[in-house]
Amino acid sequence: MKSQIVVNGDVFEPFITEDQILKRVKEIAGKIDQDYKGKVPIFIGILNGSFIFFADLVREITVDCEVDFFKLSSYGDAKISSGEVRMLKELNCEVTGRDIIVVEDIVDSGLSIDFIKKIISREKPSSLRFVSLLFKKQVAKIDFPIDYVGFEIPADFVIGYGLDYAQKVRNLRSIYKLASSGEKKG
Repeated sequence: MKSQIVVNGDVFEPFITEDQILKRVKEIAGKIDQDYKGKVPIFIGILNGSFIFFADLVREITVDCEVDFFKLSSYGDAKISSGEVRMLKELNCEVTGRDIIVVEDIVDSGLSIDFIKKIISREKPSSLRFVSLLFKKQVAKIDFPIDYVGFEIPADFVIGYGLDYAQKVRNLRSIYKLASSGEKKG
């Protein structure tokens, strides 16, 4: 893991290592396998951010499952959510009467996950649960639980492992947070 990286003039420091992430992904998958034994859930990934976590999680799952994706936009190129969620890709699967597991990279304000919950709930799934690699519990404004959480984190801006900054650095294997000093280089 690099000690610090600079992206768009902002300094980021190591936060969660690749090994810590992969260990936690296996733990979450094990819990989901227990909870869905004998069922065939549909995992719904939220693009673009969840794609790496989603792929790693589904590869660890041993129960039969299906996959689909939503694509939403609420950030654009900014570090702070615009506060408006737009759907860019709808589901291709039938969720009525099915067990649905929504996979997010991060629950921040909760706007996106709340938007998704409302859309899927209208279709009357048999069950609806949420998994998020990262959860900013202190800033999330949701009135339902995130059923499987990788890591609860403070309200820091984070990048890597699918999380972007203006569409960059999704490919980092670890997660970095904005340096607390707010120091800028460039």
